[in-house]
Amino acid sequence: MGEGHGHGHERGAASQRRLALTLVLTSTYMVAEVVGGLASGSLALLADAGHMLSDSAALALSLFALWIARRPPTPQRTFGYYRAEVLAALVNGAALLAIAAGIVHEAWGRALAPPAVRGGVVLGVGLGGLAVNLVALWILEGARHESLNVRGAWLHVVTDALGSVAALAAGALILAFGWHWADPLASALICALIVFSAWHLLRDVVNVLMEGVPGHIDLDEVRAALATTPGVTGVHDLHVWTITTGVEALSGHVVVADDRATGPLLRALRETLHDRFGLHHVTLQLEPEGFDEPSLPI
Repeated sequence: MGEGHGHGHERGAASQRRLALTLVLTSTYMVAEVVGGLASGSLALLADAGHMLSDSAALALSLFALWIARRPPTPQRTFGYYRAEVLAALVNGAALLAIAAGIVHEAWGRALAPPAVRGGVVLGVGLGGLAVNLVALWILEGARHESLNVRGAWLHVVTDALGSVAALAAGALILAFGWHWADPLASALICALIVFSAWHLLRDVVNVLMEGVPGHIDLDEVRAALATTPGVTGVHDLHVWTITTGVEALSGHVVVADDRATGPLLRALRETLHDRFGLHHVTLQLEPEGFDEPSLPI
């Protein structure tokens, strides 16, 4: 666990640098999108600027969560502050849904009476926003698989990049054909992308908070691997859950035929769990056959 904790600190430091650089990029260009949206009258640009504001808040929250998560365990929080990253991802997902609801409300009003929009300004600012988002995605790409927290920030930037594409399309249609209704339509498309991203993120976050089995682990396969180890006659009360992304834990009761040879058996079981399933944080209770354990409510 100590080695994994050390590697986690290294990954956390690298993720912090990536998030900090992305925060500077998105915050700077957000101002440009607000100015461009007000100057052109484009809801698509203002929606994209609002999403960039949420990106900046999400990135700042993610940075704070990474800092908290690197604090050592305490007697009150024996797993440390790893779950801070998961909670940050939950807030980011909820924020995405709230932003989408606000944009849909405004887009509906504009769809009924589309205002005049300066397509050239929308096109130029949208192109710049897309370039900034693509650079931000490139920066975050190397860390998005290491943490739900970073993945949440990455999803913010992905949907913002797609929002820039929608704003570009709206600007081109307005400039070429005078189709001002393309602006609220682009805003609605941005919302659909935001909701899609938020749903998948929140689904994974809830699974972690409900201590569900990680998606890449088959509990029945783990149970079979333990049960077929020589010297094992039964397995029960088996649990596998996620503490934070990349940190899974397992606990279980293993019934043994000969409780006098527990050392080699325990070593074999731990090696199986490590080599086949990548589980490092393992707690196993070895029990002799016929062991009568008091029944518990859970």
